[in-house]
Amino acid sequence: MAAAPPLRILHCFRSPVGGIFRHVRDLAEEHARAGHEVGILCDSSTGGAYEDRLFETIMPYLSLGLTRMPIRRSLGPSDIGAAFRTYNEIKQLQPDILHGHGAKGGAFVRLVGSRLRVSRSRVARLYSPHGGSLHYDRDRLRGRTYFAIERMLERWTDSLIFVSDYERRTYTDKIGEPGVPWQLIHNGLRQQEFEPVANAADAVDFLYIGMMRDLKGPDVFIEALRRAEQLAGRPLRGVMVGDGDDQPRYQSRIDMLGMGARLTMRPAMPAREAFALARTVVIPSRAESMPYIVLEAVAAGKPVISTEVGGIPEILGQNFDGFVAPGDIEGMAVAMAHAIAEPDWLAGAMPDPVAFRARFSATAMADRMMNVYRNCISVAAGEGQTQTASSLS
Repeated sequence: MAAAPPLRILHCFRSPVGGIFRHVRDLAEEHARAGHEVGILCDSSTGGAYEDRLFETIMPYLSLGLTRMPIRRSLGPSDIGAAFRTYNEIKQLQPDILHGHGAKGGAFVRLVGSRLRVSRSRVARLYSPHGGSLHYDRDRLRGRTYFAIERMLERWTDSLIFVSDYERRTYTDKIGEPGVPWQLIHNGLRQQEFEPVANAADAVDFLYIGMMRDLKGPDVFIEALRRAEQLAGRPLRGVMVGDGDDQPRYQSRIDMLGMGARLTMRPAMPAREAFALARTVVIPSRAESMPYIVLEAVAAGKPVISTEVGGIPEILGQNFDGFVAPGDIEGMAVAMAHAIAEPDWLAGAMPDPVAFRARFSATAMADRMMNVYRNCISVAAGEGQTQTASSLS
């Protein structure tokens, strides 16, 4: 039996920051190493020096190249021009697989892919929400609008890919039961990321790492650290790592509280470098899908305090002792003070390392994704049938 031919795979997403960018980089590297041709199309107006360095590391794996163009976050007239430019770029690349990530990337690949199908292309159209439009409130007009668009685009989708069961349940609750094939494939980590990260000699008590926006809870981290000092009866130290437009507002709050000497802010850096800066990682997010930062922290052997949101319980376990309700400053402060009073408390609550590593590997993630790609290509070519739904995780 002849070996399956290599595929031409193009990933499309809006913002090259955070978990989506990390997810695409992992898939691109794993699939390129397996002999496939991979490319990326994304926004040119977001990201900074840190993201530029990440692009440099992934470029050797992008035989289909890197295409960047302005793509706005919100819906608007500019999307029409962006869609035409996207179509022209994608048409020239002649991909077998179009994989859209996030609401805007998903919309573009399904519209463009469907137009290519009219021209007898057999390109497969896949969509991973990664939270995206699912974060909106279905009781508000904007949410209802986005969910209606998602439902409409579903008819031009060959497969939905969910990175957490929480994401799948949210999609079903807000948009409806998927009417197309879907798969659940958890995010994964590279082999070297399962090595423990030792604390630096001057490590502080707590680390926040992520985007500087309220959705991720940096404001909760600041207020909880101040309250934890009161509960612990002594000064505590923290560090906040990340970039974002709201960073000046958080710095102003730190200064107003007189915490500048104990709580510092640093620009985005590789997660494993940041992990060495503190003894405990705090995840104060108000909403998540399947955050890489939690996976990375667990793999690095760092104790974690986290809000119980999104797919995080699928990582840490449903009964994890370090969970706090989202937005609960007092609850977060109590957990932080507990970690100070009993340093071994969280270490004993973390997932089993062996089972965790087996479940969340990048190689397994990429292999499962390739199986979906192959099946979609087969169905598009009329050579096979697919199941209506299944889980590959």
